[in-house]
Amino acid sequence: MEVTVAVGGSKNLVLTGAVLVYRGGHEAFAVWHAAQAAPKGGAPYLGEAEPLTLEFLRELSTGLGVYVAPEILPACVLVRTSELLVWWTPAQHRILFFGRHSGAGDELNGKRYPVPPLVFKVAGGSLSIRALDKSERPGSNTKLKTAPFWNCNDSGEVCLGTMRVPETPGVEAIEGWESGFFQSEFTHAYGAARLTNFPGGYLPLCRRIAGSRKAFPLEFLTDARETLREFVERR
Repeated sequence: MEVTVAVGGSKNLVLTGAVLVYRGGHEAFAVWHAAQAAPKGGAPYLGEAEPLTLEFLRELSTGLGVYVAPEILPACVLVRTSELLVWWTPAQHRILFFGRHSGAGDELNGKRYPVPPLVFKVAGGSLSIRALDKSERPGSNTKLKTAPFWNCNDSGEVCLGTMRVPETPGVEAIEGWESGFFQSEFTHAYGAARLTNFPGGYLPLCRRIAGSRKAFPLEFLTDARETLREFVERR
């Protein structure tokens, strides 16, 4: 069996101990064995068993990235685990930026647009976005729509490109993910996703709603063919 560990950067790792699990019949327990230095540069060995403490388990889970610190969750949060953060935003207006070579032209770049209600998902450093056809908190069986933006593929995954990604974890990063997405440039159609039902396609829709004070025309959203639960559970 081959095992690959990515630690990020150049780090000197030292064996400090091992957790061993003992089983007998239907019972099992785990203990900590601290690593002991062998004399004359020999290989280290495991010392005597010590009982595990809650403090030790908390430090271990923090180092492994599975410990979630207590947080006060804002009303927009739908799911929060050690590996996943999902939230929604109501319909609103945003300034959108288009790349110079995107074909959108100066007429669309930097203009204020109505955007539909959205669902954001962050997992493993990746961002995915879906849209909603109602500006209200979705439930697990709510059917999602395709987010009407470039840089998003059929699965709702966002091509991050030069987008600024938040360094802080948890709900504190929500504002950073949203601003990073909307302040980056929309440059291309990512994949074969049908972004809108509007006659003529995506850019004609942008031309129609640029600068509009009205809400996004939800009738032009396309079906993403998944519910909120499926979107959350999909890896």
